[in-house]
Amino acid sequence: MTMQDPIADLLTRLRNAQNAGLKEIVMPCSTRKVSVVQVLKDEGYIEEFNVVAEQDGKSTLSIKLRYHEGRPVIEQIKRISRPGLRQYKGKDDIPVINSGLGIIIVSTNKGLMTDRAARAAGIGGELICSVF
Repeated sequence: MTMQDPIADLLTRLRNAQNAGLKEIVMPCSTRKVSVVQVLKDEGYIEEFNVVAEQDGKSTLSIKLRYHEGRPVIEQIKRISRPGLRQYKGKDDIPVINSGLGIIIVSTNKGLMTDRAARAAGIGGELICSVF
């Protein structure tokens, strides 16, 4: 059976792993997942990630989660745009999460970036997820 929404699967695995207190998670890899995880790493929500190539040609994505004083750094992570209802916004219409304390990952024609970077570049795009 094929997976309908791999980004939602990634976000759910992150959420569940942090609720369980795991230090690392491993999942199937895709370029879109790597891009989302790269933004999370750049913003300091995760420690690091590695892409491991398997012998059968499939890659796996290993993510080390970040905790601060025993609590997960990611308090809330939600999928905004989904396959059944895509959410596209212009640069002026991208919402602000928790008065600018959180981020929204935006898929633009320049690649995946945060909402602040998209506003600074003057471009809009598809709202992938919000992280706080």
